[in-house]
Amino acid sequence: MPQYAKDQPAGFANTIERVAIVGAGGTIGSHIVKALLETGRHTVTAISRKGSDNKLPEGVQIAPVNYDDAATIVAALKGQQFLIITMAPTAPRDTHSKLVQAAAKAGIPYVMPNGYAGDIENVKIGEDMMLGPIAQAQRDEIESLGMQWITVCCGFWFDYSLAGGESRFGFDFDKRTLTVFDDGNTKNSTSTLSQVGRAVAKVLSLKELPEDENDKTLTLASYFNKGVYIKSFVISQNDMFESVKRVTGTTDADWTVTHEDTKKRYAEGLAQVKTGNMAGFSKLLFARGFYPDDPSDLSAKAQNELLGLPDESLDESTQVAIDLVKELQLRVERMAS
Repeated sequence: MPQYAKDQPAGFANTIERVAIVGAGGTIGSHIVKALLETGRHTVTAISRKGSDNKLPEGVQIAPVNYDDAATIVAALKGQQFLIITMAPTAPRDTHSKLVQAAAKAGIPYVMPNGYAGDIENVKIGEDMMLGPIAQAQRDEIESLGMQWITVCCGFWFDYSLAGGESRFGFDFDKRTLTVFDDGNTKNSTSTLSQVGRAVAKVLSLKELPEDENDKTLTLASYFNKGVYIKSFVISQNDMFESVKRVTGTTDADWTVTHEDTKKRYAEGLAQVKTGNMAGFSKLLFARGFYPDDPSDLSAKAQNELLGLPDESLDESTQVAIDLVKELQLRVERMAS
């Protein structure tokens, strides 16, 4: 494909208008859909398993597919310009590949793989967290099929992780307990679910290609085969605890606080996973993110200003997390992503 808009065939619009999304009703997918619809620039089509009872927002088109019949996926993706994949880690392992292969057959040029994680350039932390090699293989497959990928590097999801129980950020709101990793001062860069949604919508609202060789403005092409780096808060567990106490009107006396060594916690989680107990996965994932000598902090690369993303209120986001606690407890136990 020529790299400038001026070289495109007649009728080329230089905008992304037709977006297909897998997991439109899910944890992150619902926030992406909401943000895309709010731009008023995109037609959003949910790729949905036949018979799914997921509630989708008004304005979303639905294309039912059968994952055991590749032709139905190809047909659903025909005419789409961009495919966004969001899936729970509990989805069948080959689903991502089926979608990517169908996208290539349908002629979709761009795919956002199921990433939404840390810094893809920090290979070591990706390997330790076990997600890095999987995500790398997914990106490689997209490229091998002649498509371009754009992935989101957002760190841990702040509200989801705070709400998700002791195995994530250490908080159990029902028991009012907190497990502090080491001294609780190691900072991570985190992003709220809504900030991730806004970032995706901002990128997909850019011009697709530069007009010509003199056009230096930000375009979708600026992100081809790269990560979109964003953040909401660069925050330690102690920072979170102060916010939680403000929002809940509690004091230190209301909470039972214990301390754990991150490297010991990581080793315990890894041992659980190796015996097939996936409850250990969140434990190892988050413990690794808080290693004092190599935390999951990508804030130096964050492009919030470039994308025009808003500053957020920590305490308001903490309240969102607390409101999310009950909802997450009703779900089938799943790994964090």
